[in-house]
Amino acid sequence: MKIYHIPKEIALVIIKGYQKTLSPDHGIFKHRFPQGYCKYDPSCSEYTYQAITKYGLVKGGIMGTYRILRCNPFSKGGYDPVS
Repeated sequence: MKIYHIPKEIALVIIKGYQKTLSPDHGIFKHRFPQGYCKYDPSCSEYTYQAITKYGLVKGGIMGTYRILRCNPFSKGGYDPVS
């Protein structure tokens, strides 16, 4: 692993940690939301994980941040894959 991959790997570990603990769609609270909590598919955390994996920390992080900002009561949600 090259040294410039370390920040990307740290971000991915943080996202996976969030998903396994606090996430209402993936973590210990998912039993409270059997149909899922997030209005988007994939969830915002999974979308950000996939975007960082595919495009890198900067572009993927921007894409994930934009997705999280779009997740509001006025959005329709739906299927929105990383493209």
